[in-house]
Amino acid sequence: METIYRAEVIGSLLRPDYLNEGRAALEAGRMSAVDFKWLEDRAVDEALALQERAGVDVVTDGEMRRMIFTQPLTGVLDGVAPVGRITLHWRRKEGEVWKEQQSEPPMFAVVGKIKRKRWLARDEFEYARTRTARPLKVTLAAPTMAMNLWSPQHSLAAYPELPALLADAVDLIRGEIRELAALGCKYIQIDAPELTWIADEVRLQELAAIHPKLPGWFRNEGLDALNAVAGDVPGVTFGLHMCRGNYQGYWLSEAPWERLAELIFKRAGNYDIFLLEYDDWRAGSFEPLRELPPGKVAVLGLISTKRSALEPSAEIVARIGEASRFYPREQLALSAQCGFSPEPSAATLTPAQQEAKLGLVAQIARQVWR
Repeated sequence: METIYRAEVIGSLLRPDYLNEGRAALEAGRMSAVDFKWLEDRAVDEALALQERAGVDVVTDGEMRRMIFTQPLTGVLDGVAPVGRITLHWRRKEGEVWKEQQSEPPMFAVVGKIKRKRWLARDEFEYARTRTARPLKVTLAAPTMAMNLWSPQHSLAAYPELPALLADAVDLIRGEIRELAALGCKYIQIDAPELTWIADEVRLQELAAIHPKLPGWFRNEGLDALNAVAGDVPGVTFGLHMCRGNYQGYWLSEAPWERLAELIFKRAGNYDIFLLEYDDWRAGSFEPLRELPPGKVAVLGLISTKRSALEPSAEIVARIGEASRFYPREQLALSAQCGFSPEPSAATLTPAQQEAKLGLVAQIARQVWR
């Protein structure tokens, strides 16, 4: 890699109220698509300006044109449809509290052969690159996210077994990547929070209850598909972001990097950058960074988007120093552990707190790496 971005962002930023209200009006037929596009453009402009003020080294469009980060898979494909709401079980450390949440937006499933209806990430990049001079990153959902769309109740006619769906998802994502590369996009981040499920016993039991082969598909064909999307694309740097779920301070997985590193780090050799959630006890120690192949970049997600309190900078600097015992400091960088807006109703920070967190990332990165 020619350039290491020391002050990183993950992807989504808080969506302004006017954008959420506009989306509701669009869906209710009270606003035209043209008028809503103006709102999206305004939100992207503000997101880029926010990141530039904060001083981070690379920016995104805040995912303002998406309702949720998976939208390049769930929102612009034929063969995927909403099939109702499901109950998700989220966890929290304090007394092992569980939270049941009805999925919002509704649960999507594959109901036919998947095909692209329109581009999404390509159009996002085309606009955002005209609005900033900073390095611009595009985020895409991992092909393993398609595994969450495969359902024995809805998908068997099109895909009797899941690996065939994975292959089609890889082809579609690779097509989007080729389009982005042709436009000059140099940094693409693949978001794969679901990967942390492969070492979490609660999640593995839930997968096995859906289909007994699902845990094995995740660990084998799923990891192969993940690596395949980041195959040789000249001029493009690939990042892999993994977290354990993020919803109003709750999470889906508790698998530490000690369990995950051996399964994932070397199997994902096509990735240049690993963006790793490290903001609380679930992550475990920094020792698994030793499992990263030489020459990779580890972005430490030490700043939390789940908690509003601003982390003491001295504490974060000390943790970076601790991590450098296991992986070279010159191959490390800093970010928040996740995006700031996993879905419209899930924000736990205010816009001012969000900006303070991004500013802290930039300030500490300048202090540590000068």
